[in-house]
Amino acid sequence: MHGKWWAAAGIAAAALMVTACGSSSTSSGSSAAAPPSASSAPSAASSSVLKVTTIKGVQVLTNAQGMTLYFFAPDTSTKSKCSGSCLKYWPLVPAPASAGSGVTGTVGLITRPNGMKQATYDGHPLYTYIADTAPGQAKGNNLNASGGLWYEATVSGTMPGGTSSSSGSSSSGSSRGSGSGGYGY
Repeated sequence: MHGKWWAAAGIAAAALMVTACGSSSTSSGSSAAAPPSASSAPSAASSSVLKVTTIKGVQVLTNAQGMTLYFFAPDTSTKSKCSGSCLKYWPLVPAPASAGSGVTGTVGLITRPNGMKQATYDGHPLYTYIADTAPGQAKGNNLNASGGLWYEATVSGTMPGGTSSSSGSSSSGSSRGSGSGGYGY
């Protein structure tokens, strides 16, 4: 009987740790991020516009509000591996999406098991990160969370190691280390 109580206490403590570790910012004035409420979830009915911005010398994709977009390394060109609690911290970019100025890759979509459409870029499903609270932030870059590594979505469409879902060739992708990582929520 005591084992079940300790397991429940451990799960509650882990949940608190996830919330506390949601932000790895070095800037002052930020607080731990909480999962979005249902009312702040992206609307599948609206079209997403992908834009380009430069963050610390790297050209990355953003949504129309200027928030950095991310690739999740375990994803494939046809399936997102981020579901359930993962989506609370890494909200998907709804499809359809369109390419704004400077977006040179292929914008597409996948259909998730629940029927929702998710935008893709060069075959990578796209997400935002809940701890990015203002345009120009990339707190999720190189973060190991929710079962895999997260990388800012580069205009080149490649992840570190040169992987690109839309191309059979390997080229060196541009990436920058943020020094964050290790949160396994």
